[in-house]
Amino acid sequence: MEKKLIETFSPKETYSLGRKMGEEAAPGAVFTLVGDLGCGKTVFSQGLARGLGVAGPVNSPTFTILQVYEGGRHPFYHFDVYRIGDVEEMEEIGYQDCFYGDGVCLVEWADLIEEILPEHYTRITITGNPEKGFDYRQIQVEEI
Repeated sequence: MEKKLIETFSPKETYSLGRKMGEEAAPGAVFTLVGDLGCGKTVFSQGLARGLGVAGPVNSPTFTILQVYEGGRHPFYHFDVYRIGDVEEMEEIGYQDCFYGDGVCLVEWADLIEEILPEHYTRITITGNPEKGFDYRQIQVEEI
């Protein structure tokens, strides 16, 4: 299991990291995103989408759970599972087609559905540290 620790000091740097990862993402890639409210998950997600070539606004699908973006290099499946009651709801959405298809998946709050994650994915954990500044983020990237 490969682990990297990256520090960013502004939303722009967090966005840029997401964009770079999106530019490098291959079809079938699954990224999970874990972090507290307000830690920069949406900023990272927007960068990842841009790196995939997605145009237009990208927001967390908090109430719809899944937002599908076409028109980039690969389809982009953006999940926000914060409001999932249990994994059966993911079955109803048809998550398997997204996790095991030709697109790229990003799952926010993925720790809530760990039991259905694929065998291999990239776990991204974002944390802040007020002592290092309001916009400071420590981003851990792990290949699972």
